[in-house]
Amino acid sequence: MLLMQFSAVGTDFPPIETWTPEEIRAHIGFMGEVNEKLAAAGELVQAEGLGGPHQARIVRAGEGGAPVVTEGPFAETKEFLAGWWIVDCEDVERAVRIAAHISTAPGPGGRPLNMPIEVHPVMSAPPQEM
Repeated sequence: MLLMQFSAVGTDFPPIETWTPEEIRAHIGFMGEVNEKLAAAGELVQAEGLGGPHQARIVRAGEGGAPVVTEGPFAETKEFLAGWWIVDCEDVERAVRIAAHISTAPGPGGRPLNMPIEVHPVMSAPPQEM
């Protein structure tokens, strides 16, 4: 699983809400091309973008298991999960190469964002050593 993180800390690009429509279209177009290439290679299992923190909800079980919902926006949020890909590829090195390519998605002025992409194995069962 490749997790696309956005962070207000350590980035040198403005929030996407301030990008021009052309910059947003270029960014989304890049992501579409990534998905098309992964699908053509038989490596794409699933990919989704996520709404921003202002659309998120935190849910905990309250009294009797009833949901207790905390709504955004979360002013203290410095990082958030922006989307993910589940890929089925030959090895972790290939997943890392895919993540590095995704990290080059264009931002303002067409410059690569170099955003962090986490690479995690998807586990179907506990490790055999357990």
